[in-house]
Amino acid sequence: MTDDFDDIPVRHDMQTVAFYNIENLFDLRNSKFTNDNDFLPNSVKRWTPKRYKNKLRKLGFAISNIGREETGKHPAIIGLAEVENARVLEDLLDSKHLDDLDYDYVHFDSLDERGIDVAMIYDTKVFKPLHTETFSVILTDDDGSPDYTRDILLVNGNLDGELVHLIVNHWSSRREGQQETEFKRLAASEKVSEIIDGITSKNEDAKIMVLGDFNDDPYNESVKRLTEDHSLFNPFETLRSFTRGTVKHRRQWFVFDQILISTNFFKSSKKEFEFFKANIFDADFLKQFKGHFKGAPFRTYVGKKYKGGYSDHFPVYTILKK
Repeated sequence: MTDDFDDIPVRHDMQTVAFYNIENLFDLRNSKFTNDNDFLPNSVKRWTPKRYKNKLRKLGFAISNIGREETGKHPAIIGLAEVENARVLEDLLDSKHLDDLDYDYVHFDSLDERGIDVAMIYDTKVFKPLHTETFSVILTDDDGSPDYTRDILLVNGNLDGELVHLIVNHWSSRREGQQETEFKRLAASEKVSEIIDGITSKNEDAKIMVLGDFNDDPYNESVKRLTEDHSLFNPFETLRSFTRGTVKHRRQWFVFDQILISTNFFKSSKKEFEFFKANIFDADFLKQFKGHFKGAPFRTYVGKKYKGGYSDHFPVYTILKK
């Protein structure tokens, strides 16, 4: 695999903020705190050291090239979903294509039933975290027992000296049916709304980015509530088509992965960042290159069958420009 982006000049006035659901990044150790029985060397999926290192290398290559075509460099900030623990983040940042970059991470363990969390990695040369916090989404099953899902991560910090607020999400899946699970995503949306209210109560002109795998499209109520109630702009509303999206299920494309931004990113200023563009990072190397699922995300596993790919989602990104 070769890097086709090497000859692009670096744009120092631009920075990339991205989000990537990296599909079950589990380590090789059996943990009593996570549901990782499928991801062990002796499991049915045979999650071996070779396969683990291969996934880390591939994810590192993908991450390092998000937004490179526009900026000539790796992303400043990447929100992540489906991270087992801090150890896998450390292994990821030590992998081949990231080990020479100045990345660090923010991660908190959640009570998610699958044992996966959201996280954020960032280039320490351009982003300085000032405050990090998680928020739980309170859900209950039909019998009244707690239904634990991923926490929402808030990171406030300076991006090239400018204060930005990043809210990283991975909302409940549709596995049990879209309508049957909609209330869970609406609850997550309401929690994000509370977080935004908390930020704007202190600074009504705060620059906010809400990024994540929402397991809903831009037109679904959970996402529309955020854009309408908080005047957020969703550039991914126009990117879904019959032939393109971030995840494919039963031959249909969805844009579950999105980045919403506050409209003050459209203010023109030489000293502050403004929105330049947003896109799905679906480079050819991230795609299934042949067969029945040609063009879909090149996955690590399909069911219990090992494919050796990257993830079942394409990353998304936003370019900010001064």
